[in-house]
Amino acid sequence: MYREFERGTLSGWLPLLLGILALAYAIYLIIAGAMAVKMTGAATLLISGVVLFVGDMIFLSGLFMVNPNEGRVLQLFGKYMGTAKRDGLRWANPFYTKRKLSLRVRNFETAHMKVNDTDGNPVEIAAIVVWKVVDTAEATFHVDNYERFVEVQSEAAVRNMATSYPYDAHEENVVSLRGNTAQISEHLKKEIQDRLAEAGVNVIEARISHLAYAPEIAEVMLRRQQAGAIVAARQKIVEGAVGMVEMALKRLATNGVVQLDEERKAQMVSNMLVVLCGDRGAQPVVNAGTIYQ
Repeated sequence: MYREFERGTLSGWLPLLLGILALAYAIYLIIAGAMAVKMTGAATLLISGVVLFVGDMIFLSGLFMVNPNEGRVLQLFGKYMGTAKRDGLRWANPFYTKRKLSLRVRNFETAHMKVNDTDGNPVEIAAIVVWKVVDTAEATFHVDNYERFVEVQSEAAVRNMATSYPYDAHEENVVSLRGNTAQISEHLKKEIQDRLAEAGVNVIEARISHLAYAPEIAEVMLRRQQAGAIVAARQKIVEGAVGMVEMALKRLATNGVVQLDEERKAQMVSNMLVVLCGDRGAQPVVNAGTIYQ
């Protein structure tokens, strides 16, 4: 198991200056040796210039750039030597390989997937995942391609999460995909984080971006939702109407406006419930007699 540790590197400005001076001197030696080809020591000048030039090129290859919120994974002949994170022009062993990894916050949206919820209803779902690399060693050495790994594991987590909840709750105290977005997002974040822990990735946020019934059952489920809404509205109307009737009877008895026997009370309750619970406005009817004739 590899864990990230920061590798100290030198500022690249002084090595750059020395490299430029050495390069200029190497070119001078080569030119001097070529011009004095028939003179004693010309071969020495030429060989020295070539050797210095090659050595300087190797020396300058140790220069590399680190951008803000970026890391360079350093390896020496396959061995992990640390990660350079200090930004700017840096210099390290020329024989190090320097792999660049972004430490910036990234996000992507999963594909729209068709899955069955816990009730067996086919639904379409997609999610947005916000993530960043926090351990460059794990991201480099524990998985083959950490970006692809994040995408595949996130889609698998979304599928698994969707099968654990119903699309909509038809009973109280039941967590649903549509009705409990905060709880679902927290579960989805934890599900993805558990899968990406070994890849050196931290999941900052995960939330559902698309949720709908599959087209083959969408119309039926829409009618079901409408029916449920109508039943719930009717229930509220009836509860309110009963309360108003109770209040009216109590006020009439308390104020002594009129004395009603049980039959008259029943008739009044019936009329008020019809008026309060009806779909249409009440039509007044003038009663010329009494309820007994």
